[in-house]
Order: sequence, then C-alpha cells, then structure tokens
Amino acid sequence: MTFGTQTKGVYPIAATPFTPDGGVDWDSLDRLTDFYQDAGATGITILGILGEAQKLEPEESREIARRVVRRSRVPVVVGVSSPGFAAMRTLAREAMEAGAAGVMVAPASHLRSDEQIAAYFSQAVDAIGADVPWALQDYPLTLSVILSVPMITRIMEAHPSCVMLKAEDWPGLEKISALRKRQAEGLRAFSILTANGGMFLDFEPERGSDGAMTGYAFPDMLVDLDRLHRSGERGAAHDLFDAHLPLIRFEQQPGVGLAIRKYVLMKRGAIACDIQRKPGTALTAQGRAEVDYLLERLARRDPRP
Repeated sequence: MTFGTQTKGVYPIAATPFTPDGGVDWDSLDRLTDFYQDAGATGITILGILGEAQKLEPEESREIARRVVRRSRVPVVVGVSSPGFAAMRTLAREAMEAGAAGVMVAPASHLRSDEQIAAYFSQAVDAIGADVPWALQDYPLTLSVILSVPMITRIMEAHPSCVMLKAEDWPGLEKISALRKRQAEGLRAFSILTANGGMFLDFEPERGSDGAMTGYAFPDMLVDLDRLHRSGERGAAHDLFDAHLPLIRFEQQPGVGLAIRKYVLMKRGAIACDIQRKPGTALTAQGRAEVDYLLERLARRDPRP
C-alpha cells in the first residue's frame, strides 16, 4: 500500500457513519469504504476532523482503522492527531500493524511560536516512530496554528518520514507555489494534496498540487477532475468544477457543512443515516430542500446526482 513523497491522486476524507442512537454504524462503514473505492479513489483517509474523530472512544477509533484497512483495496491513511502522545502512539502503532499505509498528524491547537511547533512535531515523530510515513495537516482556519512556508520547510527538512503536506490554508494557492519553488531550489520532495472541501481545486493543480484529500460528497467527480487536470484538458476540468461549485460552496458553510455532506452521502446510498454524534448539527427541512434543489440543478450538467 504505497504512500510516499510521490503520491498523487484522490484520497477522500471519510465520514464516520453513526446509527440514530449514536453508535458506530459498522455496516455503513463497510458500504462507505466500498463507495470511495468504487468511485476510483487512489486511497482513503479516515479519522480526520470530518470523520468526527474527536468524538470517538479510543477503541472505536482503533476498530474503525482495522475494519477499513481490512476491507480496503487502496492505501488507507489514518488520522492519529490527539491531545496526548500516548493515544497518538497507540493508534498509529495499531493502524500500521493492521496494514495502514501511513498516518496524518495535525498540530495541537495551543501551539503558537515556531519553536513550539517544531518541538511538537519532533515529539510526535518520536511517538509514532520515525519509520512511519505521515502527512502534515496544515489547517489554520480550524486548528488556529499558522504553519508558514519556512516552518513547513523546517519540518520537512527535520523529518524525512513526513511524506505529504495536506494543504488547506485559505488562501493557499500562493503557498503551494512558494513550496514548489523551494523544492525547485533544493528542498526535498514531498507530495501536496489539497482540501478545503475542494473550493480551490480549479487552480490548485496548476500551482503544483498532486491531487485532493478532501471530503466532498462526490469523490467520483474529484477523480474525474484530477484526471482532466493531469491530461491537460484545462477547459473540461474547469467546466466540471464550475458545475459542482454551487454544491461545493454550500457544503463549506461553517457549522452545518458536515450535516450537508452526510445528507448527500446518505442520498447517494453510501451511508444509512446522516446523523452526527453529539455534539453535532442537523439540517432543517428548508436546508434539506436547498440541498435537493442544488442536486437537481447539478443533474442537468452531471448525471451523478
């Protein structure tokens, strides 16, 4: 299960399906795993922020990792971010032993100075093991930690086991260009996959990204978009993106975005229930009607909805 500095393609961030009483819906988890694979995903990323990882019991997280890895035919990256390194170490070790391709680590939200950030990731690598390939999650809008281009460069130089940057700064296009410029000047290779719900996937590949690691509820569209970009079909790529942009934008609403995404996944048959584990939000009847309307309009230009 390859996951390294040359990784390209689409690694959807997976939701975690729950039953109406808040338990993990294991049958839907299997169905969702198949859904991402059948969509043509290069790999799957689980237990991220979208996956409500912070609401799971430690054993639930470990069992989700084992189950998805066991079922998946593509590389699985497991989010192991945690307030403490003991839990991070245990989840990373068990995920890798189960056959995961690598892990994803985000900075703790209390970090402020570059020295704090550098020390944190040094300790995180010690915890998961220097032989474990990992992705660095750069998500300042939610995590409140600023990873500057010089700081990312410093992390990459200090830790060869960091094989990927999950880039979701906003705006982030210039940041991608700046990092690729540093690589052209001698910084070692690493993959860059982008997120932000796909909001900037029209231009990110042109800035040097290698693909997407995001949770948009049409991963099959992300796969097609990536293929069009890689084959140089710029106009067709932008046309496809433009068709989906109203729904992508709607999904990116703070607070209610996950509810929208889970609702669409449910409508697509990927999960049985769109509920979030508490605390969580739910769509109102009007909100659902708006999503339905967007799907109806999208269906005029793309048959998937």
